[in-house]
Amino acid sequence: MTTYREMDPAECRGRLEAMSGGVGMLAFCTARGPTIYPVNFAVDGDAVVFRTSPSTGLGSLGWGVDVAFMAHHIDLATEEGWSVLVKGHADPVENPADQDRLRSLRREPRPWADGVRRLYVRIAWREITGRVIGAGWRGSPRPMPDSWVR
Repeated sequence: MTTYREMDPAECRGRLEAMSGGVGMLAFCTARGPTIYPVNFAVDGDAVVFRTSPSTGLGSLGWGVDVAFMAHHIDLATEEGWSVLVKGHADPVENPADQDRLRSLRREPRPWADGVRRLYVRIAWREITGRVIGAGWRGSPRPMPDSWVR
């Protein structure tokens, strides 16, 4: 039997904080359609922060735009996992004192990608939701629709 439950905002935040320094996915719309980027992130207050370069697609996404950010953990061996979804606006962190404070976080967002990533981006969440799913989450096998078979 599959167990499933919604997390309250405090638990969502706690799971994100525990995963700070890890990777989440940032989703937003562009003129060419929706896109998703992996980003190394940290939690700062009621916000997710990451670093990028102004010359990248992320650095030119436009400020104040609606974005969604998701982090998750799945354990295939135990068939358990969780996901947290944050919705908010992406804004640059331009104040040098704020940038210094972000650099001093225990788990500063350190990009794995090569190159200089000096632009800090902050997503102050207006909504944070999450869910936990337990053993058996894969469910019973379902037949594939004929339209998927070629």
